Amino acid sequence: MSNSVATGVAYSDPEFTTCYASQEFGYSAAAQTAVTQATSKSTGVTVNTSAGQITMNNAALAGATAVSFVLTNSTISAKDTMIVNVGSNTTGSAAGAYVVYVSYMVAGSALITLRNLTAATSYSEAVVLNFAIIHGA
Repeated sequence: MSNSVATGVAYSDPEFTTCYASQEFGYSAAAQTAVTQATSKSTGVTVNTSAGQITMNNAALAGATAVSFVLTNSTISAKDTMIVNVGSNTTGSAAGAYVVYVSYMVAGSALITLRNLTAATSYSEAVVLNFAIIHGA
């Protein structure tokens, strides 16, 4: 990939089932992008890099409620895996108030879902999500 950078030494075992690395590895700065949702937490975003940050809109999300949005990304293939996590220390919510996950993924897009885990507390925060795509064959 053109946005990958060689760092350290990586090698596979003889059966090619495990990858070992002698140093950190990941995506270069050129393979990362930041984007902000425009109008609501369900507004889709477009990011055409393998990693980055999504700053969600600060619209209210009620307790025990989930919201989903489409991430359009030309680097996603049907055999990829996406890692996504809450990357910010949100200002008003208690630690662990949110969970985020990929609901589905197809070539070119993924549906990302954020859930407010609190029983009854609504939060209006611009939650920052980190994501990275592990590219398959």
